[in-house]
Amino acid sequence: MYDIAIVGSGVSGIFLAYTLLQEESNINILMIERGRKFIERICPIENGGSAECVHCTICNKTQGFGGMGRSEGKYNYTNDFGGEIGKKIGEKCAINLMEDVDEILCFFGADKAPLYSTENEEFKIKSKGNNYTLLTTKVRHLGTTFSREILNKMYLYLKDKVQFKFETDIISINKVNSVFKLRDIDNVFYSKNVVLATGISGGKQFLEYCKCFNIKPNSERVDLGVRVEMSKAQLGSILKNSFEAKIKYKCSEFEATTYCMNPKGKVIKKYQEGLVMADGQNYIETDKPSLNINFSVFIPKYFDCYNEARKYARDIIESINKGKGRIVVQRYEDLLQGRVTTKHDFNKNTIKPSLQGEAGNLYNEIPKIYIDGLLKIFESIENITGNKISRDTLLYGIDAKFYEPQISTDEYFETKQKGLYVIGDCSGITYSLSQAAGSGIYLGNHILGIRDK
Repeated sequence: MYDIAIVGSGVSGIFLAYTLLQEESNINILMIERGRKFIERICPIENGGSAECVHCTICNKTQGFGGMGRSEGKYNYTNDFGGEIGKKIGEKCAINLMEDVDEILCFFGADKAPLYSTENEEFKIKSKGNNYTLLTTKVRHLGTTFSREILNKMYLYLKDKVQFKFETDIISINKVNSVFKLRDIDNVFYSKNVVLATGISGGKQFLEYCKCFNIKPNSERVDLGVRVEMSKAQLGSILKNSFEAKIKYKCSEFEATTYCMNPKGKVIKKYQEGLVMADGQNYIETDKPSLNINFSVFIPKYFDCYNEARKYARDIIESINKGKGRIVVQRYEDLLQGRVTTKHDFNKNTIKPSLQGEAGNLYNEIPKIYIDGLLKIFESIENITGNKISRDTLLYGIDAKFYEPQISTDEYFETKQKGLYVIGDCSGITYSLSQAAGSGIYLGNHILGIRDK
């Protein structure tokens, strides 16, 4: 019998377990993970064994100890984006939690990566009274290699204090006489409390767990948008004292935001849920940094259910992929003229594509709202910097970010089923590493009876 069973070992579950171990509480913790141990998470693409996704049964890129935190390790400490934990527990409390997250990361050596701020008072003044704003955050950006090093240290700390069950797929959860029963194909685990921390890779299985207790999810969100590759000099004045900028444009029709900005990085393919999308790679992870900067311009859309949201996104992305991993690329000038970029145009373009996509016209590939959002963000950048966006800028279709539906919980992430908690990205409340980790600390403190800050 365990005191707490944590299903999922992403950052929310890791920081929960770490918090529970700090007060000598003698809490008996079980952590169940569908993926593999940290050291066994080897993706064929990342390891150079394959140029394309080979669709492993267990995706080592997204599943296993560390979850998605293993990828880029970017911790944004803010309530302005990355989730709504501040609305749920109070903005000051949320910021305090994120400071705790950073303190724990630094305990494991993350202070080797500098903490920087994206705040820019000059541009904040410029944006006043306009439809756009420059969002600010403190950032601890570890990068993939360093992030893995930190997570490995956290695993070594936890492995003798927590009972781990890797490559264990829980197929059902129910409760009998105040005790939860968690079943995989061969075993049954018993626990007084259960914490679902499956992240965005939990997907349909997470919803099945909720069905066991008649817990119905709320609205579902999906973000889609164009990946941009431009000369780094275009954003030089904005990035003078920071690594990235978060620009948001808001009107009655939509809200568009820049996402995952990578100075000197490259555009690469992202594989998720059988789909292929345009993603950004941090320059730290490449042996030959570029002279460009890349980022996505996302517009969120909300749906009544998981299936409806996924179908909307899949229909758009699959129509681009055409079953062969196709990515569309187009020059900004050609987008404005409504024409396909020719091979000759690419050859003479001052910005060379870091990802070899297929020439196309985005107006024929994606809904117009995503192009409208892109153009408004470009307009905002021009207003902020005073410089026109180069017509040689490259546009890739399409990038996407998936979310889990929001689950109704109380202030402490407890569902209507007593003893059943939902934290991290699978709660639908957090969308970032810092907020997901913070939710784990928050629940841990609650269970230990530590007063909220």
